[in-house]
Amino acid sequence: MKVSKTSTASPITLSVENEKSVITAPEKNTKSQTQSAANPSTQMQLMGLAKQFVIDGALLPLEKQPPIEERSKKRERITHLRKQQNLEHIIQRAIQYCSDEEVADRADQDWFNNFINLAEDVSNKTMQDLWAKILAGEISSPGSFSLKSLQAFKTMSINEAKLLAKACAIAIKDQSNKSMRIISGASQTPGLFNFFSKDREHRINLSPFGLSYAELLTLADNHLIFIQETETAPIAAGENISFVFNGINLSLKANKNNSLLTFYKFTPIGTELAQLIADNPEKKYLHLLKQETSSLFQVNY
Repeated sequence: MKVSKTSTASPITLSVENEKSVITAPEKNTKSQTQSAANPSTQMQLMGLAKQFVIDGALLPLEKQPPIEERSKKRERITHLRKQQNLEHIIQRAIQYCSDEEVADRADQDWFNNFINLAEDVSNKTMQDLWAKILAGEISSPGSFSLKSLQAFKTMSINEAKLLAKACAIAIKDQSNKSMRIISGASQTPGLFNFFSKDREHRINLSPFGLSYAELLTLADNHLIFIQETETAPIAAGENISFVFNGINLSLKANKNNSLLTFYKFTPIGTELAQLIADNPEKKYLHLLKQETSSLFQVNY
């Protein structure tokens, strides 16, 4: 998944007190202070997170614990500052994806308000960049990203976003760019003369491209693809069907009557969010597609 270079502007820093908090832990779990910082224990990781999010008060010695009301107010203030910082970083990135040309349509304020509410907790820099692309895309072309897409994207992890990128790398679009699919096989309608033929059905193994069935299920759970495979209508011998494969024109010409293509279809949400992913064709998939379907289709690109 490609992410453009971010702004070189000075980052916004949180105004957090530099307190030297003493954290106590059970003696049996205490490890040497010389432990490498690059490989902290799970205990140290938890302590670090607790301190970062200002919920480490109970870990301090009793005599050094501020009143719980004071700790609560501090956490609330730091949380607001963190959300403000996240949003400002996203705006910084989004500006880079916007042009200075005039546009006729204006972005909807209600959409922008929902965007703020959904994006304010995003601190991962890669995910911030994707949220910035969503914002810039919507400002440039209102209606590009529905609120349903924003809500689905909100629940996605960075690993799930990478899975979407892998799916996009082997996906095809129709000429209108409104429908995206992953071809998963080819077959011929069963008949008297081909029912027992080994060449009647061909499957394309998607696992080498990072899309095992379990990973396809993850995409489906995130409402990005339909897990139930579908087929094209029967295609007559000599008939051509055309697609766009990550910017590459792709043509499949049927060699036999009643040939079919099997595919996983992107949901409307998946198709919208796929706009965030730059064209990055997986050419090994094209070679495999050509090889596995050669008896039924002539693949040209």
